[in-house]
Amino acid sequence: MKIAIMQPYFLPYIGYFQLIGAVDRFVIYDNIKYTKKGWINRNRFLRNGRAEPFSLPLKKDSDALDVRERSIAPDFDRAKLLNRIAEAYRRAPQFEAVFGLLQQIVWRSEDNLFGYIHASLLDVCNHLDIRTPLLVSSALDIDHGLKGQERILAICHHLGADTYINASGGRGLYSHEAFTAAGIDLRFLQSHLCPYPQFGQPFVPWLSILDVMMFNEPESFYRDLLGRYDLD
Repeated sequence: MKIAIMQPYFLPYIGYFQLIGAVDRFVIYDNIKYTKKGWINRNRFLRNGRAEPFSLPLKKDSDALDVRERSIAPDFDRAKLLNRIAEAYRRAPQFEAVFGLLQQIVWRSEDNLFGYIHASLLDVCNHLDIRTPLLVSSALDIDHGLKGQERILAICHHLGADTYINASGGRGLYSHEAFTAAGIDLRFLQSHLCPYPQFGQPFVPWLSILDVMMFNEPESFYRDLLGRYDLD
């Protein structure tokens, strides 16, 4: 069995969904510390030929809290976020279908940060016909006091995994020797993204999955884009 384990991210880039599609079980950390400078509640979309950030505003709280203990700010202006994205993509070929999905995601009444992001990932996976089960880390029967690599190995053993796949950015975090000793094959997914038309302007890569879906037909998306990666 192949598994991957990642932090939750709001509408992440295509590599996140390639990783979900490449494994048999995908574990999302909810009992992990929220980091301000990470990408958990923010991403980027295309506006006027440039990458522009968007984010979920959070209720002020302790920096020591886990993701599942954080809440979305009560004054989050959902309509404003939707209007910004609509203005940017209204002429995109797949706008109608994708914006309908985005409205479903953004208008969700959930205020818990993890619950909101988890539901959005399920919605996008369903839209992309990715059927890998998404598991929540705190629901697994392991020692949750473990950290880093040891925690991952514990999850692998708990789920009966023989292969652990991580995004290529994690190469420096894990030891092949430790995984081999534990009977786990450690692999890394290197995502490839060929340029696609973006209103006839120079291509801006690695934006939110929203951008990829706005400009690509579902058939080519499922057949080509989700499979554009190497495992090593």
